[in-house]
Amino acid sequence: MKALKKELVDKPHIVLETQNLVKKFGGITATDHVNLQLMQGARHALIGPNGAGKTTLINLMTGVLASTSGKVILEGSDISKLEPHERVKKGLVRTFQINQLFDSMTPLETLAMVVSQQSKQGAQSWYPLGQSLPVVERCEELLELFRLTEFHQQKTAQIPYGKRRLLEMAIALACQPRVLLLDEPVAGVPSGEREELLHTVASLPKEVSVLLIEHDMDLVFEFANQITVLVNGAVLTQGNPKEISQDERVRAVYLGHSEALRHD
Repeated sequence: MKALKKELVDKPHIVLETQNLVKKFGGITATDHVNLQLMQGARHALIGPNGAGKTTLINLMTGVLASTSGKVILEGSDISKLEPHERVKKGLVRTFQINQLFDSMTPLETLAMVVSQQSKQGAQSWYPLGQSLPVVERCEELLELFRLTEFHQQKTAQIPYGKRRLLEMAIALACQPRVLLLDEPVAGVPSGEREELLHTVASLPKEVSVLLIEHDMDLVFEFANQITVLVNGAVLTQGNPKEISQDERVRAVYLGHSEALRHD
């Protein structure tokens, strides 16, 4: 009986779901009845050609855009009407295509501010950092996890771009997400740093489920255990990397880039 209970507890469940999600801009349907399920612990990629509606879908999930119809369900609760900051409090956190950091602050100062806010010490966040040991310890953990320790005292504007992207993810993780949505996290990152960045994301605790938008198919197939293909705002297909790489409809969508899909 104990083994059965453990199996039920450990069995992956849906953490984030869209149900018939629609977004219309006038006569244009940008998101067309999208049904997507993100499982607990997943490393899930959302791919599709330019203009497929990937970022629009993320904006709907996070509340940046209001849907025309349909629902967004987080951990069984309908969050469709919640404001973006309310969704963050419930564990739905995202990063953006363009990083949004405080260039004049160091990574340590930035993380200390976020961790202090999360631990409800916001009013004290500008006190000397060493005054709160739990904040210091959590910042050190995040700096080490995202390989930022050697840059912790440098101004953010002065650290390499790839490290700034890692800092953005560290900030997102400091918000204690259940679901982390990454919109093209390696955009603009030098090729030598891209794999490091996604390997770091892939190694995040299994309590954090990840939905990734990415155009680099080699990285997608290395990172993801599930892939959803979006075309013209609608889901074309979904499956594991092998299934997606062998799907002729997907190959047709990526005509001219078919070599990137040959991961069978």
